[in-house]
Amino acid sequence: MKITLFIAAFLGVFLLLNMYISKRLIAHLDLAEKTKSYLRWFLVVNFVGIIGYMLARYYPHTPNWLYFLLSLPIGVLFLLFCTAVVYDISRVVLQRVPLSHNRRNFFKKSLDISSLLIATSLSARSMYEAKFVQLQKVDISLFKLKKSYKIVQLSDIHIGGLIDEAFVKNIIERVNALKPDIVVITGDLVDIQMQYAKPILKHFEKLKTTYGTYFIVGNHEYFHGVQNIIDEVKSLGITVLENENTYIGDKGMGFNLAGVYDVMGYRTNSFVPDIDKALLNTSQDAPTILLAHQPRYIQEVKKGVDLVLSGHTHGGQLYPFRFLVKLQQPYISGLHTHKKNLQIYVNKGTGFWGPPMRLGATSEITEIIIKPA
Repeated sequence: MKITLFIAAFLGVFLLLNMYISKRLIAHLDLAEKTKSYLRWFLVVNFVGIIGYMLARYYPHTPNWLYFLLSLPIGVLFLLFCTAVVYDISRVVLQRVPLSHNRRNFFKKSLDISSLLIATSLSARSMYEAKFVQLQKVDISLFKLKKSYKIVQLSDIHIGGLIDEAFVKNIIERVNALKPDIVVITGDLVDIQMQYAKPILKHFEKLKTTYGTYFIVGNHEYFHGVQNIIDEVKSLGITVLENENTYIGDKGMGFNLAGVYDVMGYRTNSFVPDIDKALLNTSQDAPTILLAHQPRYIQEVKKGVDLVLSGHTHGGQLYPFRFLVKLQQPYISGLHTHKKNLQIYVNKGTGFWGPPMRLGATSEITEIIIKPA
């Protein structure tokens, strides 16, 4: 029942966006009625594609080319909606500016053409950007740290759909080439039923590190069976930090690495994050790094943590969406000082969710060098 209501609300929102684009953008374009009709039919086809995408997520055997086509409409609709909002505001402003009839028509036609060109070019650019995973390098100084370590962070890979075996194999090869001391995976690794994820997940046992690979669950793991995912990840030789910590490095020269469950656990009343338990018996002579999927969890960190590594936000994925993410998360991407002696780094995501589109928020593998302050 809950899933049905969610899908109905989801589609209802997209239907409203379609109506807005049709009435506030297409209807006011200086184009022939036949051309406007084609654009409205495009919106209909795009909406059908969104329905198809939601169905395809439950049928993993959907051909890759078809899944790709069905994944695009959500991103295209969002960018069209943003274009329509800007167009709507610009059109109203133009009407109120004192201009001659000819000048007003000239500016109106220019606005029409530029709006369509911008919407098309942004869609194409976002599809192009999603193809590449960049290496993001960052140095972070920590008090109490005696020597430097290289941490490679992966996050929000979202195995399933277009994030397939070839994608994962390429990521693992690139990580191994960096020769990390440890690899941390900060949630949303699996986004499909475990029976379909297993063949892809197995490649993670090929990760080569000095001190191991560590994983925490994200909110999407709760949609596909948290315990099954944890068990499978552990079977690959990866340590899952479940409200617990471990010591990394040589004695007296290393750091504490802690990890908590995701805040989704508060809603499901299972696998609930517990910061006190996660920090229990940590070495007081060494800095502590906390893995927490969502950046907002930093608000629950009162003491005992020097650095938080998070993901979840995808950096906004499509730039205008960044402003909506900001309403829920205190940090969207990059390194920030939250308060004295507490920093946070937010990975923009190694994969993507939904449309294979990114705009102003490239996918990333993060190479973090922690060094003595």
